[in-house]
Amino acid sequence: MFIVTAKASALRRALLLLLLMLAACAAILALYRRGGADDTQPRAATNDERVAYLASLGWEVDAEPLEALRLTLPETLEEPYRSYNELQRAQGFDLTPCLGKTLERYAYRVRNYPDRPDGCQLDLYVHDGRVVAGDVICTGANGFIDTLAFPK
Repeated sequence: MFIVTAKASALRRALLLLLLMLAACAAILALYRRGGADDTQPRAATNDERVAYLASLGWEVDAEPLEALRLTLPETLEEPYRSYNELQRAQGFDLTPCLGKTLERYAYRVRNYPDRPDGCQLDLYVHDGRVVAGDVICTGANGFIDTLAFPK
């Protein structure tokens, strides 16, 4: 058995303790931030908040969603999630912090897509009451998927 002793002044011990506390706080903050939604993302805990957010982007949607469901993202981004996340990153969202987590998806009927009176749906993905992803899907001839940005 070996015993090691070290002589350190009170100032050095205090600095070492301060550094250890800062490292612990940084680790806790990093773990907390990996949780998915953060405060910079739009609030969407209630239907009113979701509809108001969509209206702020220029969308007119039915007051109630067509569908509301829960889905769990895989632990890693594989296709088609990888391509879908590229669409999300283009509009300031990122699904990476939500991997392995359960999200709510709310689908709304779009009433004002230019030159497409029918067949357009808007999806919002919500985690912890915040929007973490979204898209507009138009079906039928020349169907497509796009970001939440209102078309010009």
